[in-house]
Amino acid sequence: MDAPPPDGRHRPPLRLLPTAGAAQVNQPLPFAGRGGRTTPSDLTEIMGKVARGDKQAFSALYDALAPLVFGIVLKVVRDRAQSEEVTQEVMIDLWRQAARYRPEAGSVQTWAATIAHRRAVDRVRSAQAATDREHAQAAREHTTAFDEVSEQVETRLESEQVRRCLHGLTELQRQAVTLAYYRGLTYREVAEALRTPLPTIKTRMRDGLVRLRDCMGVTT
Repeated sequence: MDAPPPDGRHRPPLRLLPTAGAAQVNQPLPFAGRGGRTTPSDLTEIMGKVARGDKQAFSALYDALAPLVFGIVLKVVRDRAQSEEVTQEVMIDLWRQAARYRPEAGSVQTWAATIAHRRAVDRVRSAQAATDREHAQAAREHTTAFDEVSEQVETRLESEQVRRCLHGLTELQRQAVTLAYYRGLTYREVAEALRTPLPTIKTRMRDGLVRLRDCMGVTT
């Protein structure tokens, strides 16, 4: 009695990718035809058995198609370790999707090659997307750090320039401007703090701000 068809929850035992030459790959298989080679008709028969959950048939399918799949994937991915991973994924796809195979649509090899190429392209795109995200994140971090440093430098330069320009004011102007703009006092509070008439404070502050503007090169 045949085993139930695969539903994706039961994975067959995966086999290592062949690393020897073609002679080893083409060793006789349980379903091999004349001459010890698996023919297209053999693969069609094997695929039918795989669709019914035959793990021995899948073992034969793996031996017959893994070299083809691996070669296609390696040409696209260009990394052996990742190509081996993708090949395993493709073979699992063949196991899971065996029931969908239709001989009239093409050979088993063509079907496997199509799945292999699609999987390989997906892996390359995924890797590229991950690389792009890393580069974008690095760029954002660099830009943020650069902006923060620039802002700090700019603030420091402005502060030094303000201090330098303040020294060019009279004592009363400097005190009035400092109390008003650094301590937040009103004109009246500044006048009371400096014990100076309010009109004088307003005049001195106006003149002091004009001198600060000219010293810092601010245009209106």
